[in-house]
Amino acid sequence: MPTQPPASKVTTELPPIVAEHIAAVNAFDTDRIVDTFAPDAYVNDNRREIWGADAIRRFVEKEFVGDHVTMEVREVIDNYGDLIVRARYDGTYDKSNLPDELVMTNYFSVRDGKIVSLAVVRNQPSPY
Repeated sequence: MPTQPPASKVTTELPPIVAEHIAAVNAFDTDRIVDTFAPDAYVNDNRREIWGADAIRRFVEKEFVGDHVTMEVREVIDNYGDLIVRARYDGTYDKSNLPDELVMTNYFSVRDGKIVSLAVVRNQPSPY
């Protein structure tokens, strides 16, 4: 797990669009998930860049809805308006070489009420 942020940055509130995104993921609802993104948004997942609503739809349909991915929020950090959300992931995806409890960090950028970028990273502990 990464080094802890200052307590002043830790929050429990999710912006409405991020709360809707997570609820839509947990409901396995492709249309709702895609609707949380701006039309020209991008997702970086597992070192892959996925640009635009059509590509995001195909990605979400196969790798989130298709694999019944769920997210359980563990921590929310507001960093100068960008949101860092650590969540426990589960689903029917291939879990080979993954820890029993998979916690991923989601880096959301929101503009005008839509997600414009999302990076999902499996962070490693920092020696600093």
